[in-house]
Amino acid sequence: MRGLCFRGFTFMVFIALLLCFSNFETCNARRGKHWRHSRSSTSSSLYSKKKGKSHGSNHHHATVSKPKTPSPPKKLKNPPPSASPPPKKDFPSPPAEKGYGHSAIFDVLDFGAKGDGNTDDTKAFQAAWAAACKVEASTVVVPSDYVFLVGPISFSGPYCQANIAFQLDGTIIAPTYAKAWGSGLLQWLEFTKLRGITIRGKGTIDGRGSVWWQDAPLEDPIDDESRLIVPLNNTVKETPPMPINNKLTGKMPSIRPTALRFYGSFNVTVTGITIQNSPQCHLKFDDCIGVSVFDMSVSSPGDSPNTDGIHLQNSKYVLIHTANLACGDDCVSIQTGCTNIYIHNVNCGPGHGISIGGLGRDNTKACVSNITVRDIVMRNTMNGVRIKTWQGGSGSVQGVLFSNIQVSEVELPIVIDQFYCDKYTCSNQTSAVALSGITYEKIRGTYTVKPVHFACSDSTPCMDVTLNAIELKPIQENYHLYNPYCWQTFGELTTPTVPPIDCLQLGKPSSNRVQSDREAC
Repeated sequence: MRGLCFRGFTFMVFIALLLCFSNFETCNARRGKHWRHSRSSTSSSLYSKKKGKSHGSNHHHATVSKPKTPSPPKKLKNPPPSASPPPKKDFPSPPAEKGYGHSAIFDVLDFGAKGDGNTDDTKAFQAAWAAACKVEASTVVVPSDYVFLVGPISFSGPYCQANIAFQLDGTIIAPTYAKAWGSGLLQWLEFTKLRGITIRGKGTIDGRGSVWWQDAPLEDPIDDESRLIVPLNNTVKETPPMPINNKLTGKMPSIRPTALRFYGSFNVTVTGITIQNSPQCHLKFDDCIGVSVFDMSVSSPGDSPNTDGIHLQNSKYVLIHTANLACGDDCVSIQTGCTNIYIHNVNCGPGHGISIGGLGRDNTKACVSNITVRDIVMRNTMNGVRIKTWQGGSGSVQGVLFSNIQVSEVELPIVIDQFYCDKYTCSNQTSAVALSGITYEKIRGTYTVKPVHFACSDSTPCMDVTLNAIELKPIQENYHLYNPYCWQTFGELTTPTVPPIDCLQLGKPSSNRVQSDREAC
């Protein structure tokens, strides 16, 4: 009996030791499993921080063993159907590399523009420009088949990157309600202080100017050369008021804006687009250096008031070619501060021709030099090639060539007017902008009022005016015809002219005038 008890006790001790040992191994196994899991989770978390993104799961831990810098994703030809499209960008940040992929393209539709012709898209254009401004050689896209209503806006530098393009393939229209313009603005779409700005495309900028023209005050400037045009037996009626859309309500401000203006910019290009029906000037360059305008059009009615096609002021190294310009004022207007201007292969009409001036208004100093205008076709314009200055001005115009100008039914093909006045009366003053070195060659075609009108200053006669191969024939239409007229104009005839321009005084003035400080530029 005592032996049985001892064996039972021994058996119970053995079982107890066995159970204890088993529990010890289980605890170690569980603790080891937990350690491995924690280490794996920590590594995955660190890798996720390196990647900068979290996908919300811990799957695919095999990537942890290869912590390489990921290469840019390859573009899939056929993405899986389950892949969702990328989210719409409200305000994309500039790419890390210039021109990386398509990230340098900023479509105004991606910034909230509707393009339905009724919604105000001004803020969307501002946002697209703000993003493009930060990226060199970026492109703002205005897509085709959309009409964008855009209020007055400035696409400004000087802190924008260089060589930005504005790809205009759609249509931009101006608001026609007075509230959008406040008390009046000088420009609608403006690009300022930029380096290498290009406006290109097949789109249209429509100023919808008829509502402004209708409200034009009676004291608006008039073209002084209109005084030289005398109708026959009152056969020419006064221009009727411009039609106005009944939907356009509210009187517009008296200050009318230019449709597209560039200010203080370098290397400016405008090509391909059409600008039409501007309230005033269509395209203006002020204080710009290196301008190229080609393969573009301007279009507005011939009786739209003061709607110059292209206006240049204080600008240098300008090239304008292969353009169709139809407007209610000068097709091209060259103002003070312009030098090295080259204009060729331009169709002008209707309009008031290609003009230098008016210069010297309000006794100001004007300087213009090295101007070439050649290979031009003008149809049904008031003037052909013209220089106009105000009495009382100072400075000079020199080094001007008008060559190979074809005129068809132009009222006044060749004009110098140093008594210009766009008001009903102007006071007589002695001083004037000095004109010298003006050449007219190969100017041919038909006129309807007067072939040549040279009216130069008594105190500062025009000098070195050269006429070569001038052939102008009259067409009797609605106006009285006049012979060539010259006053205080000196120069030479290198060939016979048609009609004879006998009024030009050969040589130089007898006073042999020396250039004064007022004329120096």
